[in-house]
Amino acid sequence: YLKQQYVCQRIPHADMYALIALPPGVDKAEWLASNTLSSFSVFISPGVPSQYLPFKKHQVGILLFPCCVNFSYAFVLRVYVWTDDHGRKLKCSAPLYFDYAMSYIQDLLTDEDVFPTKAGAEFPTGFVFMVQKVFLLLFRTMAHIYWSHYTQAQQVGLHPHLNTLFMHLTLFCRHHGLLDPEDTEPLQDLITALGRQG
Repeated sequence: YLKQQYVCQRIPHADMYALIALPPGVDKAEWLASNTLSSFSVFISPGVPSQYLPFKKHQVGILLFPCCVNFSYAFVLRVYVWTDDHGRKLKCSAPLYFDYAMSYIQDLLTDEDVFPTKAGAEFPTGFVFMVQKVFLLLFRTMAHIYWSHYTQAQQVGLHPHLNTLFMHLTLFCRHHGLLDPEDTEPLQDLITALGRQG
């Protein structure tokens, strides 16, 4: 995915900075809520790479990330665990982690106490933290797709869409301070390469 002929492919005619900036007169919580909902909707809609990629049922290591160690890159296997409603930590396969993450986000987005839809309703204390959690889960899932399923995305011609979706997600998070640098470091090489492309 870092080869020049692939990293330069995106959906054309999209002014990413116009898409991520808070429009004048719009409440920041409303803007974050709207973009969280639309990012999730695009991510799970038919035609998005995750719908076409064959996750392996036996896969226990969730994400294979490059890890910066003394300025050199080494591959390490990070096993992510899901914490259930009872506080138990569950080791899970990539498909199960993906399912837990998407279910968690869906439940959060449809909870009126967290993402209110009625005029005049207040966003809860800690709303930004919940938005950060959603974007972290989306980022982790996209990282898994890049590391484990990029070839399949490329074979069906979805890599320009994947690059565009990833670029939008990372720029939005950076602009609004939603992800820490250590959250995005696993794909910093891709973020840098996409940034060079404009």
